[in-house]
Amino acid sequence: MDQTTLTPGERVDLWLASFESALADRDIDRVAAMFAVDSFWRDLVAFTWNITTVEGRDGVTAMLRAQLDAADPSNFRTSEVPEKADGVTSAWIEFETATGRGKGHLRLRGDEAWTLLTTMEELKGHEERRGPRRVNGVVHGPRGDTQTWAERRAIEERELGYTRQPYVLVVGGGQSGIALGSRLRQLAVPALVVDKHERPGDQWRKRYKSLCLHDPVWYDHLPYVPFPENWPVFSPKDKIGDWLEMYTKVMEIPYWGSTTCRSAKFDEDTKEWTVVLDRFGQDVVLHPKQVVLATGVSGKPNVPDFPGQDVFRGEQHHSSQHPGADAYAGKRVVVIGSNNSAHDICQALHLNGADVTMVQRSSTHVVKSETLMDLGFGDLYSERALAAGITTEKADLISASLPYKIMPEFQIPIYEKIAERDKDLYERLEKVGFKLDFGDDGSGLVVEFLRSGSGHYIDVGASDLVADGSIRLASGQVERLTEDAVVLADGTELRADLVVYATGYGSMNGWAADLMGQDVADKVGKCWGLGSDTAKDPGPWEGELRNMWKPTQQEALWFHGGGLGISRQYSLYLALQLKARYEGIPTPVYGLPEVHHLS
Repeated sequence: MDQTTLTPGERVDLWLASFESALADRDIDRVAAMFAVDSFWRDLVAFTWNITTVEGRDGVTAMLRAQLDAADPSNFRTSEVPEKADGVTSAWIEFETATGRGKGHLRLRGDEAWTLLTTMEELKGHEERRGPRRVNGVVHGPRGDTQTWAERRAIEERELGYTRQPYVLVVGGGQSGIALGSRLRQLAVPALVVDKHERPGDQWRKRYKSLCLHDPVWYDHLPYVPFPENWPVFSPKDKIGDWLEMYTKVMEIPYWGSTTCRSAKFDEDTKEWTVVLDRFGQDVVLHPKQVVLATGVSGKPNVPDFPGQDVFRGEQHHSSQHPGADAYAGKRVVVIGSNNSAHDICQALHLNGADVTMVQRSSTHVVKSETLMDLGFGDLYSERALAAGITTEKADLISASLPYKIMPEFQIPIYEKIAERDKDLYERLEKVGFKLDFGDDGSGLVVEFLRSGSGHYIDVGASDLVADGSIRLASGQVERLTEDAVVLADGTELRADLVVYATGYGSMNGWAADLMGQDVADKVGKCWGLGSDTAKDPGPWEGELRNMWKPTQQEALWFHGGGLGISRQYSLYLALQLKARYEGIPTPVYGLPEVHHLS
């Protein structure tokens, strides 16, 4: 066959047929030869029961030697007409394994695979009861139900956690815990979500009043129930709070508010946890088989320890505890930090009549919201994307199809355009001494967020206030506090009635240390980050985010977190892993990573 005359569809069909044949023959060397030397295979649960990326032919060979027999893949096919652009043929694919059905994406350079994404979408025999599989909700006829739906729900609420144990305990009831709770509910996995706040959504309601999502609505849908078409592009915190509360109720997620997790210990013999909860002041002891910490991807607040904090006569608090700007009109406020929370708080304080100074201790990546929405999100999550047929589900898979190793080369051109478009803003910021960066390699916000979860500000107005001096700017490290001032290392004194520490958060395994002991926290190691060997993301290269949504070195302990979009997407893969374990399906994990960093 003349390869040069093949259409993109014929080229992909030929590759998939050869791929499936080699897999069926267990000819791993032949499979590996179908991949380029610099190729990547990213697997989300389907082959590896893990979230992992293997690189090159050696990576493909090692993974398949361990997993091919158990996975037993088949029925590879395209789900849309493949396309070719810039020398790369791209195709959406579907396939099956011994235990599940999957979707994926393939990129060919010539006749060799450059990138392959495989994701598990459902487990055979345990499909979600939605669409054509939805339940009736009532039994008709002369011998119908003796209990109503509401009565059955009331019985479940009385029993779960008391006379009947949850299989999964989700600690943390923000958007991550709620998204996972909805997935587990639809998969019929007995699960309980607990949170210290009284009501779902309080995690948002109780933050400073000007807080608003910086991600657009098309990115932020929760599973099963998208936001209505009249929902704002950027959601105010109280609307999000009410939506989460509504969502928890209509999705019937077992949810305990006003509940604090005090301790958790795993028994290696019984393979279950003993978890002590404080619910409305009463101890409740649970014995789940799996525990998920959904306590926020940012981890515990980082509150710095500066000399003189004990003698400062004003008020001081971390940004996570900031009540809003109303009480500080006419006050002198010093905000330590220069990322999202710092800018938002400074802007609100200034608009409410405070004299506010931002202390920048290290450079910050700034990108204007409208520019980011156009150049960064517009092709995937926008009305423009929807008009082009890019649904949220499809956009999620497009994002997932790009291995993290090569993501910077796709992002750098975007941020070069951003830098040119908003050149005037950047020049004005630098003129007042604001230190800017676009990431260590110029790859911008998305990559920087994956690497460190911090270091950026999506500008919704505060940058102009910094540039024109309305928000004062000071640069340098904090040396100490006095009774009425913050003193920087160069001797600058900043008078203050309030000091806000917008100093970020630690790794999620800090919560594990509190609940399970430092030994467990050290056993699982640092959460988040790629090992890119850049600022705040030390190497070695990990290939995927550390410990997120996948098995950890502590059996039966999982971490789940992120904004609404990432929680929606990855809650599926975590829920499927938990469902398989609940049903007793073998889950041979490939690529459980070593721990290189403790926090």
